[in-house]
Order: sequence, then structure tokens, then C-alpha cells
Amino acid sequence: MKLKAVKTEIITNNNPGLHFFLKKYIPPLKEKSIVVLTSKVLSIFEKRYIKNNKVDKKSLIKKEADCYYPHPNKEWNIILTIKNNILIPSAGIDESNGFGHYILWPKNPFKSAAKIWIYLRNLYKIKGLGVIITDSKTTPLRWGTTGITIGYCGFQAVKDYAGKSDIFRKKLRVTKANIADGLAASAVVLMGEGAEQTPIVIIEDVKFVIFQNRPPTKKEINGFSIDLKDDLYYPILSSVKWAPGGKKQ
Repeated sequence: MKLKAVKTEIITNNNPGLHFFLKKYIPPLKEKSIVVLTSKVLSIFEKRYIKNNKVDKKSLIKKEADCYYPHPNKEWNIILTIKNNILIPSAGIDESNGFGHYILWPKNPFKSAAKIWIYLRNLYKIKGLGVIITDSKTTPLRWGTTGITIGYCGFQAVKDYAGKSDIFRKKLRVTKANIADGLAASAVVLMGEGAEQTPIVIIEDVKFVIFQNRPPTKKEINGFSIDLKDDLYYPILSSVKWAPGGKKQ
């Protein structure tokens, strides 16, 4: 697997449109490449930002979240939320590199990924292409952030090993490999979290990826997540009383 980070100009609300940006910075792509784009840049092009002196951040988080834990972290004053079936601090809202704005998540990351996929396939006349929209997340009991997929297109995001044998010919029952999040984590390491200005990563030589000649179906998108009650960590997640966010009010 080969990864290459692409350095770009600083992206603010004064930049040209997304297609201009993609054409300017993404070189001609090889077949079976994957383009990884940080959600923050996509959100800026989609005008998903709010001046930070125009709104209370806590209220904005509660509005954007599907549900939230009512008691913020005392040390960092961060609200724990669930958004798009992802356990994420602050509903993904970020101020870093935000030119004085709160940057929200794209409204529909899967739809946005599909639009980028269609544009780049037509632009570079290729068939095998993947697109991943990423953000950074924390992991319980670990310092630091890692990358996660919030939207994707053009490939199978999960590899199911159920029914297959391990090296000792023992049948696997529930094992699944999260291909999309693994690729996202690798790309976000290269993107960095500070002033790197590398919001795009191009991944090549991914022989383990199964490309698809279409966007993911609704069933595939739903299958990328686990229902809360089926999750291994449900006993923990259900032990607190979540308050409904804006979508449920």
C-alpha cells in the first residue's frame, strides 16, 4: 500500500469551489486508487460553518448531535455525543484551522463522497476509484486521535470473514475487517492535526480492496454501522442517560 499526502493552499470561505480545488490538487489518478479527503475541507466548501461569536458552542453541539451526554468533561469541557451512529466528541464540531468559525460535519457525508467519486471518475476517465471522507476521533483509554470514515464511495467498506477458516482451519464466526476505517486511520496520520496543510491523501496499491462500479447502497451504508443494542459496548453506552439532540427535538 502506498500513500501520498497532497499539500494545498489554506482553505477558507474565500476559496473557489470544490471541483476547482479537486482538479487543482489531485493529479491524474491510476486505476484502483483511493482519494481521502478530510471532512473539514469538504465542510468549508459546503458552507457548513458558523462564526464562533454568533452562537454558543454547547448549544450548537446539542443541536448537531443525535444525542449527547448532558454532563461535559470537567477538565476539557468537552461534550460526549453520538452523531451518525458514531461516538464522537462535540458532534464533530471543530475550531482548529477554522478561520474564526465552528466547522460542522458535512450534512450528508455519503452523498458528498458519491458526488466527488462521480466527478473524479469522469475527470480522469477511470473506473476503479474509492473516495473516503475522514475526521479524527478519540479512543477510550488512549491518548491522541486517529482517523475514522464518516462517508465513503466506490468500494466495499467491510470485509466479512464469517464462515471462512483461520490458519488452523477453525471456522470464524463473527470476524469482520473494517477496511474503510483502516484506510482512514492510515491517511489521517499523514494529514496531521496541526499546520501541515495536507487535507488530501491518495492511496494506491491496495490489492485487498474490492472496488465497486457504483456508490454504496442504503443497505451497505446501514451495514457499515452497528445498532446500539447489538454493539459489544452496549452495557457501557446504555449505562448513562443520553439526552436527545437537535434531530430528535
